[in-house]
Amino acid sequence: MNGNFCVKTASVHFLLLLTFFVREIFSSEVPRPRGVSLSRASLYPPDTDFICFDGSKTIPFIRINDDYCDCLDASDEPGTSACPNGLFHCTNAGHRPLNIPSNRVNDGICDCCDGSDEYATETSCQNNCIELGRSAREAAQKNADLIKAGKQIRAEMGQKGVQLKQEKKMKLADLKKNRDEAEKLKLEKEALKKEIESLENKALEYYRKLEDEAKIMKEEEESAPQRAEAVETFNKFDSNQDGWLEISEVKVSTSFDQDGNGEVSDEEAKFYLNFQESVDLDTFVKTCWKTLRPVIFREGAEKTPEKKDENENLEEEDEMQDDQELEEESEDHDYEDEEQESQEPDQATEALPTIKYDDETQQLVERATAARNEYEEARKLVNDIDREIKKIEEYLGKDFGTDEEFAALEGQCFDYEDHEYIYKLCPFDKTTQQPKSGGSNVRLGFWGHWSGAEHNKYEQMTFESGQSCWNGPKRTTVVRVTCGSDNKVLSVSEPNRCEYFFEFVTPAACHEAPVVENEDLHDEL
Repeated sequence: MNGNFCVKTASVHFLLLLTFFVREIFSSEVPRPRGVSLSRASLYPPDTDFICFDGSKTIPFIRINDDYCDCLDASDEPGTSACPNGLFHCTNAGHRPLNIPSNRVNDGICDCCDGSDEYATETSCQNNCIELGRSAREAAQKNADLIKAGKQIRAEMGQKGVQLKQEKKMKLADLKKNRDEAEKLKLEKEALKKEIESLENKALEYYRKLEDEAKIMKEEEESAPQRAEAVETFNKFDSNQDGWLEISEVKVSTSFDQDGNGEVSDEEAKFYLNFQESVDLDTFVKTCWKTLRPVIFREGAEKTPEKKDENENLEEEDEMQDDQELEEESEDHDYEDEEQESQEPDQATEALPTIKYDDETQQLVERATAARNEYEEARKLVNDIDREIKKIEEYLGKDFGTDEEFAALEGQCFDYEDHEYIYKLCPFDKTTQQPKSGGSNVRLGFWGHWSGAEHNKYEQMTFESGQSCWNGPKRTTVVRVTCGSDNKVLSVSEPNRCEYFFEFVTPAACHEAPVVENEDLHDEL
């Protein structure tokens, strides 16, 4: 009985001591200089000299917070603005602790929610840390709930991304197998095509000779009128009829006066003789007539109205005779010669006999044509497979996140409208801008890379090499990616010329929810 009583008495004493100890912890302020956090209180023992944190100096403790900067690292003035590089610690009981630059201490502005930074001014700072802490915890809880819900969607997106990637890999393996077969078929079709084309070429060699001969005949027929004109002109200017056309014989016609001074110089005449002193008939036809002919035509056109006036005097003659004379006269008019010449090729073509292959050759041509078509189809099939393989390999090479959670966004686009433009974000592809008033899309950038901070590169996307601005660089886009219950563009801005900034929320960015602080506990009690 006495033993039990002793145990009960000891337990009561222990509980009383524990309650007293806890009460002391939660109610007592740990001794420390102003502006020092609880975690650093032990660095400021009041019963001994103070050593600067950088070890450069030792000073009496009484010089802590004496508004004079003794330590280069500002460790002796945590509660004043004496040191330009110092930090002041706001306890902010009930809310988050805060470190502010020491130059904001006693500056008349309440930076700490508990007002501790304005202890030496007349500024009245209201301690609203409890209210701010409660609001912050509510916001944190709301964000935690959002992340918790988004995490589930993110997990589903990740599973879908993994599945998509696996399907792409399987399809790639099948495509590569099909490509080997398609390439083999293409080579077979190519060999067959070459074999048949070799036989076709031999069979067509005879007909090609016939076609070449017909072509030569056609060219000769077409050039005959021009040669006749050239010969006639040569004989006309070859006044001494020695078979050579000289500079002096060309100078007699003012039609060759290029500078319009009323006479033809040696250089002007030489220009029409291909810069030679004299030319024979063959040389004239081959090299000079092409340059001289337009001048002759122009000279003939200038004389045409006079001849037309002469024709008007023949109106009373017989109609058939009149038509004949007009036809003869048109041969002297150079511009009508050109019309007749333009018709000659068609007439010559019509005059050519149609070359018909013998049955054996025709069959070879048909077989060769079919072989070419079959090869072309086989080649096209290989190219189509190559394009699809390249597309899948590019997909597999993209970074869709640690768990492939962003893969589901590939191929999708999300719009955002303001008062003037419609913006479009297509992850892993491009960003665009289109005026609401109409007009074409402006490319703001093509997918570049993830560009977030080292601890989480997936918090930001960069799109590069968009359309160039007027007298400016190529457009670029940065997309900040944060957690959200839906995939949505929240805002678009242009902080700098040709540089665009999108805010995009997606469940794919929802990671582990942070621990919510207990409202009743604080590390600065």
